[in-house]
Amino acid sequence: MIAPRIETERLILREFRREDFDAFCAMLADPGVTRFMGGVLDRVAAWDKFARVPGYWVLLGFGFWMIEEKASGRILGNLGFSLFERDIQPALPDIPEGGWVFDRAAHGKGFASEALAAALAWGDANLPNRGYCCIIAPENTASLELAKKFGFAETGRASMRGAETVVLERPPF
Repeated sequence: MIAPRIETERLILREFRREDFDAFCAMLADPGVTRFMGGVLDRVAAWDKFARVPGYWVLLGFGFWMIEEKASGRILGNLGFSLFERDIQPALPDIPEGGWVFDRAAHGKGFASEALAAALAWGDANLPNRGYCCIIAPENTASLELAKKFGFAETGRASMRGAETVVLERPPF
């Protein structure tokens, strides 16, 4: 299975393509983008992250989409769901974990809200009665506000790689 194509007013959510890698790599090399994600990634680490995305769709039936701006064709970020098998205490619930990352130039323009609304609508239709969780650094107020806007509520705090993270859950709709 590959990621289904979803179109919104301004965006295309689609499968990852090899030609997207340079934009993906540049985004993850930007400290302003990755400051709440553990820091920048070099090309090798970015490739590992990039190349495993198609496997989520094959193994789980859900995964991440590349986010493309319709008007320009520019890659804005990526967003979706997975089961990451994280070393986190306490453990996350066994439900899809949402995640998103957007290029700095896309911040503050409503693209993340538009993409998350589309992804959650797809998930609610195709992953019924599952619910979702996500983890967000306590300092990442923009992502916390985005998650709360879409029904995620804090259920606790957890420790991951020695740092505290906020655990949020969204019940099934």
